[in-house]
Amino acid sequence: MSALGRGKPSPLGATYDGAGVNFAVYSGLAHRIELCLFDDPAAAEASAVHELPERSAGVFHGYLPGCRPGQVYGYRAHGVYDPAAGRRCNPAKLLLDPYARAIAGRLDWEGPIHAYPVGHPQTDMVVDGRDDAGSVPKSVVVDGVFEWQGDQRPNTPWSDTLIYEAHVKGLTRAHPEVPPELRGTYLGLAHPAVIDHLRGLGVTAVELLPIFEIVDESALIRRGLVNYWGYSTLGYFAPAARYASGARGQQVVEFRQMVKALHRAGIEVILDVVYNHSGEGSHLGPTLSLRGLDNVAYYRLVPGQPRYYADTSGCGNSLDLAHPATLRLVMDSLRYWAGEMHVDGFRFDLAPSLARDHGGFDPNARFLAAVHQDPLLSQLKLIAEPWDLGPGGYCLGAFPAPWAEWNGK
Repeated sequence: MSALGRGKPSPLGATYDGAGVNFAVYSGLAHRIELCLFDDPAAAEASAVHELPERSAGVFHGYLPGCRPGQVYGYRAHGVYDPAAGRRCNPAKLLLDPYARAIAGRLDWEGPIHAYPVGHPQTDMVVDGRDDAGSVPKSVVVDGVFEWQGDQRPNTPWSDTLIYEAHVKGLTRAHPEVPPELRGTYLGLAHPAVIDHLRGLGVTAVELLPIFEIVDESALIRRGLVNYWGYSTLGYFAPAARYASGARGQQVVEFRQMVKALHRAGIEVILDVVYNHSGEGSHLGPTLSLRGLDNVAYYRLVPGQPRYYADTSGCGNSLDLAHPATLRLVMDSLRYWAGEMHVDGFRFDLAPSLARDHGGFDPNARFLAAVHQDPLLSQLKLIAEPWDLGPGGYCLGAFPAPWAEWNGK
């Protein structure tokens, strides 16, 4: 492959155009960003390293001719490491692209995945310079082309809607009529036996428990467990590979095949989405993506104590949707799932956390206003889980139209 050209700042992420890939990633804190290419998701050594040559309004970008779908990559953000000021750049830590369409590889909690040396008496105030590339998952370039064959949204009116909440694995893992190799997968959920069962119940929409790529927390790993429910997001554009039956990157294709099959049967697809926090955890958590790119932009920090996170999720951190970069990340993610993956609606986990621009819940918050004016998202099924752990967090009845709410009583 050739050296990087200038590329474009938009769209964010890795965009394949048939001849190469445009890479674009936001960081208002980094002074330079390196693109690292790998031959395998488990590789500890990069096969090539390129500095992104251009920066436009905080977006680092470059174009790599000859780069193709399936390419494994990650970023290194060079900048200040000063947790007391909220700055946590550490180029020794390979970072996931927040806009990665697919993620491959596993997180090794025994590796140096924290930006500080775990066990040091000064904890996160000391930087760890050990390379963690062999211990972290990596981003994968995906070809966005898919033959939808005239797929149409069912557009079932709310008055006729019957929602069936389901877990992709749990619904099909032991189903006797689903082929063993498809059980627990997107294609298993799309199997005629499962669809016939749903239609027989009168179901008009399936609401899938979180299917974004996630972090399996260290406390679970130590007990030989995994995060079954999926409320620990690692990639906001990446369908979980654990529910795919195919090879690297096939989770995107298989998710689309599932949606197409359900739509053909007149069944809508609603996603349970977790935008209130990320799987990076508290200030003592690992540095995997957002934290290392721009901790100040992506997370709500405690006023006067930016070392710490203002946590209204109970999961160690909360995304700051009052910041333009974070609001763009969430809106771009929603538009991707709705526009390119043909999803029909969203159930928002701990939804008040998304509308706390100034501390308390605000029905006119930036995120809610952005959704309301969006010509695509505003027409979909929008469901709030109307509570979180912040002050005044029980907000049942407070979400404006066109939002629906799960009833907590």
